[in-house]
Amino acid sequence: MTAWTDHRTFLRRALRRPALIGAPAPTGATLAAEIAAVLPGTGTPAVVELGAGTGALSPAIRSRLSPGSRYVAVEVDGELVAHLRRRMPWLEVLHGDAADLATLLDGAGVGPVDAVVSSLPWTLLPPAQQRDMLAGIASTLAPGGVFTTISTLTALPTRVRELRRSLDSAFAEVVATAPVWRNVPPSRLYVCRGPRSC
Repeated sequence: MTAWTDHRTFLRRALRRPALIGAPAPTGATLAAEIAAVLPGTGTPAVVELGAGTGALSPAIRSRLSPGSRYVAVEVDGELVAHLRRRMPWLEVLHGDAADLATLLDGAGVGPVDAVVSSLPWTLLPPAQQRDMLAGIASTLAPGGVFTTISTLTALPTRVRELRRSLDSAFAEVVATAPVWRNVPPSRLYVCRGPRSC
């Protein structure tokens, strides 16, 4: 498999299911490296990636983790699940909806989780759904755990403000990073800690 195969698969799924993909291209290497840098660099953490797509983040995440760590990807699109399993046999892929995260992880014997990474298109979701999903994510985190998500700079400002309010409702600390201009589209991360009790 090649990078071209990944891009072709991504574009095919983005054209067929734009509301689920939410971006014109897979996450680039620079942004993937920034995401990986947020993850624990020592110990054997449990890390969950939501919306793994074609696996654009997966090599960077894998390279950050020590042997013995558990790395699980959640993907709702069946074709992308099959692609990930072919392309990255070392990646543990769960086929399901991130809205059912706690149930999926419980069924796989995963938890509590040290880090959750997301490239889901949050700004395309209604605020009530955002809050429900973020509360579910927060409930899976271990003490000291971190949630990191991507937000594109091309998203509507009103939607970004809604997302920020949803993040603030789920986490005590929300930090927006500087924009990564070398990504397509340019994006930033929100790094969230201190899950609030729901």
